Amino acid sequence: MTNRALPVAKGRDGLMLTAFTLAIFTSAFLLFAVQPMFTKMVLPQLGGSPAVWSIAMVFFQALLLAGYLYAHLSTKYLTTRAAALLHLAILALTALTLPIAVSGHFGAPPSEGQALWLIGVFLVSVGLPFFAVSGNGPLLQAWFARSGHVHARDPYFLYGASNLGSFAALLLYPVAIEPLLPVKAQSISWGLGFVTLIILIGLAVLTIRHASASRAAPVATADLDRPKPRAVLTWIVLSFIPSGLLVAVTAHISTDVAAAPFLWVIPLALFLLTFVLIFRDTPLVPMVAVERILPILAGALVLFSYFGAHMFVVVLAVHIGFFFCATLVCHNRLYAARPGAEHLTSFYLWMSFGGVLGGLFSGLIAPVIFDRVAEYPLLVIAAMLAIPAVGKASRKDIIRVVVPIFAIGATYIALLYYIRFGKGGHPGPMVYYIFLGAAGLAMLLYRKPLVVAAMLPVLFIALDSLQTLENSRTHERSFFGVHKLEMRSEGQFRILSHGTTVHGAMRIMNADGSPTTGRPRPLTYYHPDAPIADTLRAVPERAEGRALGVIGLGAGAHACNGTGKDRWTYFEIDATVVKIARDPKLFRFLSECAPDGRIVLGDARLTLASEKPGSFDNLLVDAFSSDAIPMHLLTREAIALYLAKLTENGILTIHISNRHLELQSVVAALARDAGASAMIKADPGEGQATLDARVASIAVAIARKPEALKPLEAMPGWQPVRDIGIQPWTDDFSNIVGALWRRYAN
Repeated sequence: MTNRALPVAKGRDGLMLTAFTLAIFTSAFLLFAVQPMFTKMVLPQLGGSPAVWSIAMVFFQALLLAGYLYAHLSTKYLTTRAAALLHLAILALTALTLPIAVSGHFGAPPSEGQALWLIGVFLVSVGLPFFAVSGNGPLLQAWFARSGHVHARDPYFLYGASNLGSFAALLLYPVAIEPLLPVKAQSISWGLGFVTLIILIGLAVLTIRHASASRAAPVATADLDRPKPRAVLTWIVLSFIPSGLLVAVTAHISTDVAAAPFLWVIPLALFLLTFVLIFRDTPLVPMVAVERILPILAGALVLFSYFGAHMFVVVLAVHIGFFFCATLVCHNRLYAARPGAEHLTSFYLWMSFGGVLGGLFSGLIAPVIFDRVAEYPLLVIAAMLAIPAVGKASRKDIIRVVVPIFAIGATYIALLYYIRFGKGGHPGPMVYYIFLGAAGLAMLLYRKPLVVAAMLPVLFIALDSLQTLENSRTHERSFFGVHKLEMRSEGQFRILSHGTTVHGAMRIMNADGSPTTGRPRPLTYYHPDAPIADTLRAVPERAEGRALGVIGLGAGAHACNGTGKDRWTYFEIDATVVKIARDPKLFRFLSECAPDGRIVLGDARLTLASEKPGSFDNLLVDAFSSDAIPMHLLTREAIALYLAKLTENGILTIHISNRHLELQSVVAALARDAGASAMIKADPGEGQATLDARVASIAVAIARKPEALKPLEAMPGWQPVRDIGIQPWTDDFSNIVGALWRRYAN
């Protein structure tokens, strides 16, 4: 049972092998191409949230399980001929539903229950095509095992063709398919590929020998007993861990860069690569070395979770590296526990079941039961427990190692809470040195995985305690992410953040300890002297007040840059953000400066479309969560919508500050494409280590008439936007790779 190279055969055997190989390759290609393609289609309806891909992975894993169950039952209860006829009928019926498109039966996304709405959209829109393709891998391998072919005794080698097809789809989609083909063309091309697949499967069926044999006996000579429950549980657990990590790591990456196929496929491609490297008698990687590296990366994860906010490339490498090594460890043990070929479909079925459970845990269950990202640390710990040396530890070893570590950890954490609540102070530097030293020690003890596995729960709990106690941190979690509320500077400021980016700050206490009163002053990049406020001042005041729109509510700070007569409309997709901004006990921007402001809940592209043309004198686009950008808000179609909603001399302001993507060129191309004038200001900030100071930010102002931007020419720092001539982004086209390259190349 190996993942060796495809064997060479001649004559009818050669034709059969070619037909099966091409069918499995094409099926795998379509299976993995449709996932980013359709998710990209539906992404704009939920604000470009990274959670969309998390839910998508859960859905596709669940439907893959259904496909594997269908393949298992089909091969168990039907002859090869009957199973083939049934499958070809399902494929033909599915072909009648193509091309794939987003169903409109569910209407606009709800303000709550977005995950269930999204699953419904996926099920109706792409459920049948994906199901029809999902069972092909095990089904075709099982048919080949009954074919009478000279290599039928060990059909696992066909897994190599499946992996090649999967890799081809994942590698080509972000670098060739997505940049070159509009979404509609992608869907039509996928449909043509599906028809080709039907033909290939039909040819494969025609080449099978003895196809009329009723329920042909399994070809392997291994033990014919059913797998024991313990073995099945092992398959489930070892599939659960990497699948859960896949969802968690992808969500982490997407939150800090962009919800885009380019970033989705990296972890998924590595996930598949582990099967290529491991599902063979002789692994292509030295697993002893991998099992030594994994504890080092686990300790590094803890360290960089504390101080790695501004070391993106290094942190990204650590997260991806840990995920890859953990998946190798789990899949290596999974392959070692594989059954004989007679239980092939059963093995795939239970693997898929474990994968679905892992995806469900990270994508659907964890966001409901945890108010912060607790699932990721739990899966990191589980991955460490999957190392063979840890699993072989005796009860005596566990007591000798784990109990003292837990006791020391409990003492340390109790000390933290005593200092904070018993003495009413904050932990001193020594407390942090101890924590960092322990995380570093875990990296040095890579030869003792049991010790590291025991240290990780203590380190993660200590990390969360330090962050919570240091800044009185609380969390609010929704479908769109985790929102953190913190106190800073000895309780003088309250901060709202998502990911690694601050989305609102307000002074709540003066330096003398007295509470602040009256109209709060906007801080951070909403500072009165920041570029965003400049564009508001460029709009002449009116006796009846100006009509002002903002896409992205945050804490509502921008409202206090206006006058008492201004009429504010906020477009916000996350009901949790609305709840935070409207609570005067947390932030007083709305209650003091825009008590009658209107908040429209839903994706801005959808809700703004219902506003009357010429509704706003100034429209601000600031809907980026962490450093991730909802790409559908920076397209030709989006800019046309924004400009249509502005008055004749209105100004569109786009906040493009981003640590990872160079967006000036993107916005310049969009302005050029729209025939509009554009100016930019890159403000370096005040460079002071106080939250009262103006922080660095970049904003672009766009207007249909150049005269509307004249006031900005008189303000320091504003200049015409530089256009390097890139292709404008559209709803069908975007180039995240180029934006990432320009940012780091410069």
